[in-house]
Amino acid sequence: MSALLPERFADLEPFAAKWCLPTEHERYGMRLASTTEEMQAFYDAVVPRAEEAMAHLEGLAFDALPEDATNLLHLLYSMVQVSFPVEVWRQPRVPDSGSSSFDCLVEPVP
Repeated sequence: MSALLPERFADLEPFAAKWCLPTEHERYGMRLASTTEEMQAFYDAVVPRAEEAMAHLEGLAFDALPEDATNLLHLLYSMVQVSFPVEVWRQPRVPDSGSSSFDCLVEPVP
C-alpha cells in the first residue's frame, strides 16, 4: 500500500484513508459518522503538525500540488472540520440543532 501523505508526515498516515476527503460534504459526513474519541485522536495527532504542514504546502505551487500534498491539504481541512466539535461541543453534531443541515455551495480549491 502506497503512502497518501508526504514522507515527512508519515506519522499522520493512520488517519489519511479516513480523513483525506476532497469535499466539504464528505468531511462533514465523516465528522458526523465519527465518535468523539475518534475525532479527538485525529485532532490530537494533526494539530501539533498543522503549522509544519501549512509551511510545507506554502512551499509548493498551489495550482499544481502533487497528490500527496493535496491529500495533506484535505487532511488539514478535516482537522478544521472537527476542531469546534472537539474543542467546544465534545460531540460530532452541533448542539440543539435537531435535524437541521447545511449545504456547501462553494468549496476551497483544490
